[in-house]
Amino acid sequence: MKWLQRIIAPLLLLPVLLSAAAWVSFPWYAQSLIERKLQGTPFTIKISGVGLPGLSGVRFRLLEALFTPPPDPCSGKTTVYSMTLHGGKLALDVSRLIENLDLPPTKSIRPNIAATLAVTSDSLVLRTQPDQFTFIDRNPRLTLIFGGFRRNGPIPSFRPLSIAYSIKDAVVLRDNFRLAGVEYNVRLHAAEQWLQPTDTLTVLKLYSEGNPLPLGSFKALYSTKRDPLKPCMLTLEDCSLELFQWKASTDRIEFNLENSKTSFILNLEKIPLNKLPGFKSGGDRTPLALGKVSGYIPVEFSDSTIQVRNARVFAEKGTRIISYTRESKPWLSLEIGQDNDSSELLDDINATIRLKSRHKKYAGLELSDLSASMLGGTITSTPFTVNPSTGTSLLTLKLNNIDALGRMRLYGDFSGSLKGRVSGLLPISFEKKGFSIRNARLRSPGGGTITLAIPRPKGQNLKERIFAGQGMNADYFFSEPDFLFSRAFDGSTAISFTLKKLQRKTPQGELLLLYPRGKISLWHNRRNPDMASLSGFSAEFLDGNVSLGNTEYDMAKKETETTLNLSGIPLQKLLDLQGTKKIYATGTVKGSIPVRIKSDSIEIMNGGMNAEQTGQIIYSSTPEERAAANQGLRTTYEALSNFLYVQLLSTVNMAPDGKSIITIHLKGKNPDFQGGRLVEMNLNVEQNLLDLLQSLSISSGIEQIISEKAIQMKKK
Repeated sequence: MKWLQRIIAPLLLLPVLLSAAAWVSFPWYAQSLIERKLQGTPFTIKISGVGLPGLSGVRFRLLEALFTPPPDPCSGKTTVYSMTLHGGKLALDVSRLIENLDLPPTKSIRPNIAATLAVTSDSLVLRTQPDQFTFIDRNPRLTLIFGGFRRNGPIPSFRPLSIAYSIKDAVVLRDNFRLAGVEYNVRLHAAEQWLQPTDTLTVLKLYSEGNPLPLGSFKALYSTKRDPLKPCMLTLEDCSLELFQWKASTDRIEFNLENSKTSFILNLEKIPLNKLPGFKSGGDRTPLALGKVSGYIPVEFSDSTIQVRNARVFAEKGTRIISYTRESKPWLSLEIGQDNDSSELLDDINATIRLKSRHKKYAGLELSDLSASMLGGTITSTPFTVNPSTGTSLLTLKLNNIDALGRMRLYGDFSGSLKGRVSGLLPISFEKKGFSIRNARLRSPGGGTITLAIPRPKGQNLKERIFAGQGMNADYFFSEPDFLFSRAFDGSTAISFTLKKLQRKTPQGELLLLYPRGKISLWHNRRNPDMASLSGFSAEFLDGNVSLGNTEYDMAKKETETTLNLSGIPLQKLLDLQGTKKIYATGTVKGSIPVRIKSDSIEIMNGGMNAEQTGQIIYSSTPEERAAANQGLRTTYEALSNFLYVQLLSTVNMAPDGKSIITIHLKGKNPDFQGGRLVEMNLNVEQNLLDLLQSLSISSGIEQIISEKAIQMKKK
């Protein structure tokens, strides 16, 4: 009997030894088992680095799966899917009973038992061939349920029943684009022909060349189930996204797989204008824009071309763009919302956008046929491209009859009424470091009046005394503005301007400049950004010309030095401007007046005006004046009754407090006085020139000097 025990003992140990051998050799025959099971299917799986089976499952270093489906019946193309899992584990659970399974109802025979296979890994990478996209997920978990069916034997046969995969924060790559934050719940069931039911697809951010694009927070309901009446139509429903933080939505997007075409209308919800790019920097205290805008964009997509047709953008009542003073107070706004609840800001927006590629890689955008109706006029653009690697693009906007002046409003010490439409060309260059404008030209046949109201408290400063006069307002009328301006990437700006007319009116008088022109430079001084420059200023003044030398004005300190140049000014016009009534003069004068401005003071240093040629001065005295005058004054009246001057020289100096000294030297003769002998006269005037400038009238001073100052006459 001992031999029987010796035989039975090994036989009892044989299953254990076979199991141990199978357990030890599993890493070597796992691949062959998979290949036999997948033989004749469109699947190919290669697994390497397989560990020994344990209670928690079987670990592997690399799993590569290849799926080659039949050609798509709509497009006729075949797409091969390649999936790679790194550092994963397979865990099998055969203890679940069918009564506990969450499986959809089916008419087919239900399984007797079920096995759950959980696949986890450090990463999952899914690629397509041809190279369409790459899908990447970290720490994925795929759950596969197999059903066990007993047919003719005790051992059930297993086949897949469902697969579940919850995608969280995955990434999709295509060309230079990267979709980040992709989320979607994959739930496929054999009972539903492995068609994905409707679930929410989410894409949080979109990047190009590593740079975030203004498109994100995309959400849509998606299912692989197709309408039997439209079997080649891929459908997204209840879609929403953010464009420049502008929430947009559309009820349905249908993509035709046969011709790769789609069309939909993108609805733009109301959004505060100051939330859009270009208007965010103002902050809550000084918002650069107020009000809300909305709109809709009809989109057609076909063969890498996007067409926008008849899009519209609306601005609600009270929507405006605002500019502020250095003291953070509003002084100018552009009203883009009319009086009704919602008015059109941009209408009939059209554009063609082509996705460019090079070597099957995304190479940028090409925009053409860009046009729109804007503020009662039109705006168009030359074709331009957007290079994603350099961020560069160059375009020229053409504005035609834009109602801009009529929508401007002035605040604070400024008021007025502006009218006119604006037209011109605006060349703009965009780069990663910003934008620049080169030789833009804007003009308008209109104009308007700007009123400057200056308070009149006690202790007026210089500005109030000069510009307010004895009234409270000064009106500035301008017409037909024409601007040529440029802006560098660093923000420095140069503006060349021309006006047909610039007129200043106060209750005490008027000052008219015709065709004033010049060039203003701003933010060009890196060491002192508050420095503004005025160069080349000139205008027609009193039938002559006035100009300024190059002027550097410190806007923070309110300081500058310049020279006022006059030429060809009729002497009679100057006298008329001052309100003189008894003096008639011919001839023209020229001169240079150096001016220094510091804070609220003005100083004139060694200014002078001289006659450009000979002329005549006639002082019309009344019989009463001659009768009451002494012999010296009667002689003066006789000399000036028909004075033919050959020399007229004057100098002017003014201290910061306004005290001034004006000297006038006359040399000439009166053919009707003392045989036409040569006479020289010197007049010295000491007054507060600021008061004279304030009243715009020095007639009483001149006439009083002629009547009362001593006249020095010298025979030659």
